Amino acid sequence: MPLHGVILRKSYCVYTVDEGRGGEAATLNNIGGVYFSLGEKQQALKYYNQVLPILRAVGDRGGEAATLNNIGLVYSDLGNKQEALKYYNQALPIIRAVGGREGEATTLFNMAQLERDRGNLQQAQTHIQAAIEIVEDLRTKIDSQELRTSYFATVQGYYQFYIDLLMQLHKKDPSKGYDALALHISERSRARVLLELLTEANAKIRKGIDPQLLAEEQNLQQQLDARDKLRQELLNKTAPTTAIQKLEKEIADLSSQYRELQTKIRTSSPKYAALKYPEPLELAQIEQQLDSDTLLLQYSLGEERSYLWAVTPNSINSYELPRGEAIETSAEKFKKVLRKCQRPGIDCQKLPAEQKAKDFQEITQAATELSQLILAPVSGKLGKKRLVIVADGALEEIPFTALSEPNQISQLEKSPQAGKSNYQPLLVNHEIVNLPSVTAIATHREDLNKRQPAPKTLAVLADPVFEANDQRFTGKPPSLGTELNLEQSSLKQSARNLNRAGWGRLLGTRTEAEQILKLVPPSESLYAFDFDANYNLATSPKLKQYRFILFATHGFADPINPESSGILLSQINKEGKLNNPSILRLRDIFNLDLGADLVVLSACETGLGKDVQGEGLVGLTRELMYAGAKSAVVSLWQVNDTATSKLMPQFYTAMLQQKASPITSLREAQLKLWQQEKWRNPYYWAAFTLQGEWR
Repeated sequence: MPLHGVILRKSYCVYTVDEGRGGEAATLNNIGGVYFSLGEKQQALKYYNQVLPILRAVGDRGGEAATLNNIGLVYSDLGNKQEALKYYNQALPIIRAVGGREGEATTLFNMAQLERDRGNLQQAQTHIQAAIEIVEDLRTKIDSQELRTSYFATVQGYYQFYIDLLMQLHKKDPSKGYDALALHISERSRARVLLELLTEANAKIRKGIDPQLLAEEQNLQQQLDARDKLRQELLNKTAPTTAIQKLEKEIADLSSQYRELQTKIRTSSPKYAALKYPEPLELAQIEQQLDSDTLLLQYSLGEERSYLWAVTPNSINSYELPRGEAIETSAEKFKKVLRKCQRPGIDCQKLPAEQKAKDFQEITQAATELSQLILAPVSGKLGKKRLVIVADGALEEIPFTALSEPNQISQLEKSPQAGKSNYQPLLVNHEIVNLPSVTAIATHREDLNKRQPAPKTLAVLADPVFEANDQRFTGKPPSLGTELNLEQSSLKQSARNLNRAGWGRLLGTRTEAEQILKLVPPSESLYAFDFDANYNLATSPKLKQYRFILFATHGFADPINPESSGILLSQINKEGKLNNPSILRLRDIFNLDLGADLVVLSACETGLGKDVQGEGLVGLTRELMYAGAKSAVVSLWQVNDTATSKLMPQFYTAMLQQKASPITSLREAQLKLWQQEKWRNPYYWAAFTLQGEWR
C-alpha cells in the first residue's frame, strides 16, 4: 500500500499505513517526524534513514521522494545546505515521475528557500516561480469554492516568500522592476475566490440552472435554519451532550450537502464551461484603475519583513516595513482602544471629563504608533489624495480614517478638557476607500459600469420588530410559544458569541431613516418600518429598482462561521405570527440580484467577518458585491445609535442633494462629527468605511 503525505517546509510527512513493511516504514517515518518537531535533528535523521531502504524495497516511489524531502529539511535546518540540496535533487525527478504535483511544488519551494539562504536569489526565483505555477494550476482543478479557498490558504507561504524575495532583489537592483512584479504577486495572492465569484456573477452563471437544483438549494437552506435554531435552544437549556452532538452532526452533514449542491449548480451552468477568469492585474493595468487624485496603498505583512506599495497612474514606490507581528500587535491595540465605548453598560458621553481625556489620549497615542509603522515611510506621497487601501491581516479591521497623519507627535495639551489634542486623523485631508484587491474592483467595474442605472433613488428598511412585547403591538402582546423562543434563543446565543448585550430596538434608526426619506420625493423612494421591514421585502425583486439601499437595523458578522452572518429584520408580523426566516443571512445576500450603486448597512460590525488567508475578511461586503452592489458602507464595530442617527442623514444629504459621490459624502459627514466636541472621539464616526467602487 503506497505511502502518502504532503511535504511542507519545516514540517514532516505523517503516513497512515497498517500492513507489512509499509506499516513499519510509516511508523519509523512518523517517529522521525516527532524528533524533528522536538528539534532533535540527528535522531530524526536516524529514523528517516531507516525508512528509505524499506520504501525502496517495497517500491513506494512517492514515499521515497517524501522521505528524501524530509531528510533535506533536516540537513537544511542543520545548516548543511549542500547536503540538503543533494536530497532535494534526488526527490524532484521521482516526484515528477509519479505525478505528485503538490509534492513537486513543495520540493521546489524548499529548494527556493535553500537557495535564498545561500544568497542565490536568481536561482531561488526560478524555483519559487515554478512552484507557484503548479499551485495555480492545481487550484483551478478544484470545483468546490470552499476547498479551493482552503487549498489557497495552505499555500500563502509560497506567495509571501516570493514577494519577499522579489523585494530583496529590488533592493539589490532597483532598475529591474522587481517591486512591480512583487505587487503583481501580491495581487495573485489575494481574494481569488472573490474574483472568480464576481466573474461568475457578471456572466449571470446562475441563469439557466435546472429549477430542481434551485429548489433543492432552498430546501437545504430552510433545513439549516431550522436545525441551527434548535441547536441554540438545546445549548441554552444545557441539554445532554449527546443530543447536541447528534444535532451538530446533522448540521455538518447538511452544510456539506449544501456546499456540494452549490458546486453542482455552478458546474452545471451552461455558461460555466466557457467561463474565463481574469488574470490578476500587473502594474500597468493597476495604474489604469487609478486617477491623478488617487493613491493606492497596498500592504503585505510578512514573517520577517512587511511591504507597502504606493501606486499612482504613472508611478510606483515601494517601502520595507517592520515584520507583520509588530504591525498586527499595534493594530490590535488601536482597535481595542477605539472600541472601549462599545462595552456593555458603558455610556462614554456620561464619563467624567478626566476619563474622556484619558481615553482620547490612548486613542491618539495608538493611532500615532500604528501610523508611524505603516504610513510614515510614504508620508511625502500622501498630499491630500484619495487613499485606496488594500490592507492585509489585522489592518483589514482598523479604520484608516482615524490614523494620525504620519510623523505627527500626539500628546494631549495641558487643558483638562476632553479631546484637546494636536491629533489630526487622516480623515481631515483624505477620502479613504477599502478594497479586497485591485483586480476585484477592476473585474467589478467591467460589467457593472455598463449597466443602466436603477430607475428609482432610495429604498430604506429600518426599525424592525424583534420582540413579542414590543410596544408597537396594539392590545395584548402575542404569545408565540416555542417558535419565537427558538429564534430568541438563537439571537441571544449570537449576542453572547459576539460579546453583545442583546438585540433591543434601535430607536435612532427610525429617526435616521425618517430624516433621510425627506431628501427624496415619495415617488422615488420605498420605505419599510416596523413589521414591514422584513425578510420578504429584503429579498424582493423590488429592491433592484433603487440606486441606494439602506438597512438601518442590527447586523452581525460571525468570525467563526461566516455563513451565519446576517442582517436582523422583523421577526414578527402584524398578526403576531413569527416571520420565518427573519434574518437576511450571507447565503440570502449571495442570491440577491441588486442594481444598487450603494448599499449601506447602518448596523454593527457589518464590515467584519472570518479572516481567511488569501481571501481576507469573508463576510457581508463580498456577498453584496456578488449580488450587484457597486459599493457598500459597512461598520467595523458596534456603533453608537445616537451618533449614527446624526451621521447618516448628513451622509445622505451630501449624496442626494449635493450630488456628491458616496466616498466624498461619507467623509463630509464624518468630518462634521469630528468637528463637534461631543462626537470627536473616533469611536462615534470612524466605524463606517466604504468598500468597492469610489468613482
